[in-house]
Amino acid sequence: MSGETLVDARGHRCPVPTLRLRRVAASATAGQLIRLLADDPLARIDVPHFAAQAGLTIVESTTEGAEFSFLLRAGA
Repeated sequence: MSGETLVDARGHRCPVPTLRLRRVAASATAGQLIRLLADDPLARIDVPHFAAQAGLTIVESTTEGAEFSFLLRAGA
């Protein structure tokens, strides 16, 4: 996961995962990769909606058991 900023929100429920992602995205440079780890089922819905509003592109989204991993790229 080199070159990525990791946001580990596992163990937290809505809205914490999105709030943590928002904090990192606000200071991200264009093209920066951010990986969000979450285990809140609502993250599957909340993260794509937030990404669209914040100008983030979801590069990868995976689910392993009850955990979700989103790789996002900051926009211009």
